[in-house]
Amino acid sequence: MTTNPVHHAHGPAPSPYAPEHPARMPWAELVPDVFQAMVRLDTAARKGLDPLLLELVKVRASQLNRCALCLDMHSKDALAAGESVERLVQLSAWDESRHFYTEKEIAALELTEAVTVLTDGFVPDEVYARAAGHFEQAELARLIAAITVINAWNRFGVTTRQVPGHYTPGDIAH
Repeated sequence: MTTNPVHHAHGPAPSPYAPEHPARMPWAELVPDVFQAMVRLDTAARKGLDPLLLELVKVRASQLNRCALCLDMHSKDALAAGESVERLVQLSAWDESRHFYTEKEIAALELTEAVTVLTDGFVPDEVYARAAGHFEQAELARLIAAITVINAWNRFGVTTRQVPGHYTPGDIAH
């Protein structure tokens, strides 16, 4: 875990951090066939997509869905893949920090928000058209699939209250 350091001089010192909550259930262990199907879908969706762009999309969707486990995992994966701390920090306010991102990344982030927050309505034509202008059709289809997959992972993580802080990049093969 990355928080709650333990001091062993005279037993554990009281931690200034809140206690870690337990997960509601080990869903992946209970339905391993569903978990493995999700892993296969994730693997298929990511083929041919820029890994850094993919991690930006995953972090942004996870911010919107408030999935702490996926934020932990994909922030660490992004950093391990060479993403900058500055761009990750600015991601929650990307619309006001556009100068940190390429036009293609902005189109992907706009599409991510539109697909993730469907309660706001359909994906707007102009958002889709902007993304279509930066991605070839097959690449766009994979991007939409990747956005859909991270939203599904977020729903498993949030609903079963998975615990962040224990992931190390490379722990899960993609």
